[in-house]
Amino acid sequence: MDFGRLPDLRYVDFGLPPDHPETARVLARARPTQPAPAKLYVGCPIWTNKEWLGSYFPLGIKEPDYLRYYAQQFNSIELNTTHYRIPDATTVRRWREAVGPDSGFKFCPKLPRSISHERELFQADDLVVTTARAFDGLGENLGWAFLQLPPHFGPEHLPRLERFLLDFPETVPLAVELRHPRWFADRGLADAVFATLEALNKTLVITDVAGRRDVLPMRLTTPTAFIRFNGHGLHSTDYQRADAWAERIAAWVAQGVHEVYFFIHQKDVRHAPIFTQYLLEKLKGLTGIAVPPPRIIPQAVQGSLFG
Repeated sequence: MDFGRLPDLRYVDFGLPPDHPETARVLARARPTQPAPAKLYVGCPIWTNKEWLGSYFPLGIKEPDYLRYYAQQFNSIELNTTHYRIPDATTVRRWREAVGPDSGFKFCPKLPRSISHERELFQADDLVVTTARAFDGLGENLGWAFLQLPPHFGPEHLPRLERFLLDFPETVPLAVELRHPRWFADRGLADAVFATLEALNKTLVITDVAGRRDVLPMRLTTPTAFIRFNGHGLHSTDYQRADAWAERIAAWVAQGVHEVYFFIHQKDVRHAPIFTQYLLEKLKGLTGIAVPPPRIIPQAVQGSLFG
């Protein structure tokens, strides 16, 4: 995730803003409907991480096997491949078989760029129908799909966004990521957009990135928190931010949040499992929610009598 990435972190205030005043109300309203403890899903943007061969993946596996082993290390994925093409039924079935339909693993597929960036939500009904059908094929493994609006898509297109969200199939839960600075510059406009998302049961994506602290409104529009975190190679600020996020998520859990999705972007994918281990340990201590962390797996030793 290059959006908002900065080469120099010395002047960045990484502190999390306080919750938006409406967040507590959303969680209070949702709390009586929560049938079980909050669910926590953590993942990366891709599973074809060759840098994990010999550590988090076995040596010698082929690319078709990567997803199966990824799902043994993480319980969710921000599925970026769907941003570039709509998967066919065979591909979706193969994904489900790789993670196991009863595993609890969740795919969070990004809507195709043909919808969000090329047609900019205009006259995209045919693509939406095809995309929703593909995502529905994930069955119980479907988490929240998400619409990433292009950086140039600003508030002047609000009527188009509202119409798109109104018409979007209800079978596919949808989160929305706003990027243009003017969505956040006017508090009244921002609150109106957030209220629209809430009314339509769409989740606002919260992005934690160095160069755009405005995209951290800390406003939950549904009982689901959807967080995209851009790290900096296990810099000390990564750990400070992990501490802050663990505390904030724990507060949301106490208030009744249903689900939390936390997706980790590190420029070097070898850093993502280490950051995840730290974050999950902090969250377990604060919330009691235990998600198995990524772990280095034993590797077969070639030529060993016991291999």
